[in-house]
Formats: sequence, C-alpha cells, structure tokens
Amino acid sequence: GIISVIISILSLIIDDKTILHEDLAIVGCSDSDGEMMYALDGEELWYADFKKGKGVDPQPPFVVHTSYREGVYEQAVANQQVCRSNLKVCRSAMKDIPDENDAPSNLVIYPRDEVELGEKNILVCHVSGFYPAPVNVSWTRNGQKVTEGTSINVPFPSKDSSFTQISRLDFVPQIGDIYSCSVEHLALKEPQTRTWGEETLTRPESGPGPAIFCGVGLTVGLLGVAVGTFFLIKGNECS
Repeated sequence: GIISVIISILSLIIDDKTILHEDLAIVGCSDSDGEMMYALDGEELWYADFKKGKGVDPQPPFVVHTSYREGVYEQAVANQQVCRSNLKVCRSAMKDIPDENDAPSNLVIYPRDEVELGEKNILVCHVSGFYPAPVNVSWTRNGQKVTEGTSINVPFPSKDSSFTQISRLDFVPQIGDIYSCSVEHLALKEPQTRTWGEETLTRPESGPGPAIFCGVGLTVGLLGVAVGTFFLIKGNECS
C-alpha cells in the first residue's frame, strides 16, 4: 500500500482556539504507486495522476477553482523520488515491526443526484476507515463487470490516521438494473460489496391515485351510512 506523509498542515486559529481552515498537502509512495494531493477543509483541490501523467482538478464546475502555478505536476514527480528514498530507510528501520492493517469500517453506495429514469447520473461508492491505503474498487451492472465511466480519487487521510476513498460510476438509471461496488483491501479476506437499484428501480412508484380513490370510497361509504341512519330515524318517528 501507499505510505503517506503529511508535509504541510496550516490551520488559522483565533483567540478562542477555533480552527477556521485546514490546508493539507500529502506526498505518498509505494513500489508501484504514488500520491501527491492538496486539500482545503477536507476537500481535494488538486492531485497528481501519475498513470495519466498530469494534474487533476476534481472540484465540480459550480465552485470557484483554485489555480496552481506551472510545474506543480513536475514537482510532484520529483517528490516521488525523494519519497521512495525515504521509504527504503523506513523499511530498514521498521523491518521488525508488524504491519497494522485495518479493514474498511464503512462502505456506502448512493446516487449523486436525484434518480430519474433515462437521465445521466453518477453512482458514488464511499469507502472509509481503512489502513493502509489504497483500496481497490470494482463495479458491476447486472453481474457484469463495468470499467467505462469509472474513476476513483486518491486516498484522503482522516484525523484517526485511517483513509477514505471515493469511486464514481457514470450511469443511466433503467428499471431492473442492479449495480454493485466491491472493495478489496489487505485486511479483507474477501471483498466487501454493496448493491444499489434492487428496490429503487424495480418497485412501482406509489402515486396519489390509490390514496385518492380510497379516500373517495370512504367518504361515499360514510355518506351512505349517514343517509340511511337519517331515514331510519324518520321512519321510527312516523310509525
């Protein structure tokens, strides 16, 4: 897994010790992977995608994006060399210390936007509480593996030293479709899986019609009882 090193934490504190903002920069590396990420108040602002060879701005289009100077990605690549050198030193110093592996404590799958059949949406698979990073997330649709339209963010550290990762799947909701996300981690003997769509997309929507008809029927029934009672009383008075 990736060994992550926090290289910058900046907090603005006023007289009553209230933290206004937290700025975070992380460098991480392993033998086969790497990470460099900037965040503010728990939100990713920028990270290096070493597989695609570029920096990524993951913020949605409706927020004001932070601009980074030129050469940030190149600096991230250079930091990987330093990180791997430090990693060798740490391994040598900690070779007799057993690894700590914590399985994900929370796994949730949900749509980003309100579901409308036939309209584009995004399924979110939120994984948290694991150590070390990263996890491997895979998606299926009706039991078939899906890779197109999938993405995953870099591991994000929590204050308890565990990590969070979010994977996304672009999809178009259709009746009967069942989606699942499966998570693999060093501490898991078998993948954790969550599904979505079984109830949401197959259960008929209960519109207002049946309730209205039931209410009308009840009203008519009560009116009939009242009329019958009225004539019964009048009949008794006349006899």
